[in-house]
Amino acid sequence: MDKVNNTMRTSLKDKYEKEVVPKLNEEFGIKNPMATPKVVKVVVNMGVGEMTKSKEIGPSLSRDLAMITGQAPSTRLAKVSIATFGLRRGMPVGLSTTLRGGRMYDFLDKLFSIVLPRLRDFRGAPTKSFDTKGNYTLGMSEHTVFPEVDLAKASAPHGLEISIVTNAQNPERAKRLLSLLGMPFEKEEE
Repeated sequence: MDKVNNTMRTSLKDKYEKEVVPKLNEEFGIKNPMATPKVVKVVVNMGVGEMTKSKEIGPSLSRDLAMITGQAPSTRLAKVSIATFGLRRGMPVGLSTTLRGGRMYDFLDKLFSIVLPRLRDFRGAPTKSFDTKGNYTLGMSEHTVFPEVDLAKASAPHGLEISIVTNAQNPERAKRLLSLLGMPFEKEEE
C-alpha cells in the first residue's frame, strides 16, 4: 500500500522535474536550475465565522478540511474585536492548512484533474487571480466538490480559498508554470 501511495505522490512532481523544468528553462532562457519557477506551498483557508453561533459546525468543518488536504487544520483566531459583527478578540474565525512537499503535489494533482472539472459551469480558472509576485489565489464557493467530503455528514457547503505560492516573481512565468502542471485556465479571447 505504501509503494502505491509513493508512486501516486510523485506523479505530479515527476512531471514537473522531467517535463515542466526543461520547457520553462528553454522558454524563459534560464541557465541556473535553481532559478526555475516552482510551486513553494499551497495554503487552504476556510472562514468559519458561524462557529461562534453553533459549536458543532467547528469540528465538522475541521474534519472535512483535514480530509480534503490530508493534514489537520489550525484554527485562526480573531486579532481584534469588532462589535458590529459580534466578534471578540480570540474567537475562532477560520481554519487554515499549509501544504508542502508530497501533500502539496497530491492536493494540486487532485485539484487540477478531479475537483475543478467537477465544478458546475466550469469554463476554466480565471487568469486574473495572480498577484504581482506570481502567486495564484482561487476561491471556491463549496467545499463539497472534493470527493473526500461525505455529503451526508457535511453540515453545509462552505467556501474555500486556495493560494498557490510560487517563486516565479512575475505572473507570466507563474501562469506558464501552472498551465504546464495541468491547471485548466479559461480560454483567452482573441
